[in-house]
Amino acid sequence: MEIDREKAFEELVLRHRDMIWHICTDYSLSAAWEVQDAVQEVLYVLWRDFGKFEGRSSEKTWVYRVVTNTMLSLKRKASNLPHLNQEEIPDTAEEDSDNYQLLLQLIDNLNDEDKKIIRAQLDGFKIHEIASMTGLSVATIGRRLQSIRKYIHEEYLRQK
Repeated sequence: MEIDREKAFEELVLRHRDMIWHICTDYSLSAAWEVQDAVQEVLYVLWRDFGKFEGRSSEKTWVYRVVTNTMLSLKRKASNLPHLNQEEIPDTAEEDSDNYQLLLQLIDNLNDEDKKIIRAQLDGFKIHEIASMTGLSVATIGRRLQSIRKYIHEEYLRQK
């Protein structure tokens, strides 16, 4: 039976690999090696919790929740570590546009729950799916998204 579990897990990861990679890239701090480490940690947590998936939400929603919570946990742990100067961190990724970097910075300034909400929407989840992921009502998610968008828009204009 272990082989069936391994195959089912492999298929789950293959179905959601793009989303997993995107979330890990989005939440990672700076260097490419951090993304790879984050993906490995996410895969470990997904494997560990694979048997706990009860099907009360969609598989995609469950994977999204596990990946996002794992990344938030990794970011909290990383914030407690001493940091190197930016010049000391090798960055193999190409520089993104200033606008994209500003958007990421503005999202990163949000509280953890608002980050989950806006990133879920940017990843294509519908409001009712985000409500299911967060345990909040659809109306609350709608209001929060409106507030988050307003904050990002105003801050973007202020900082440009």
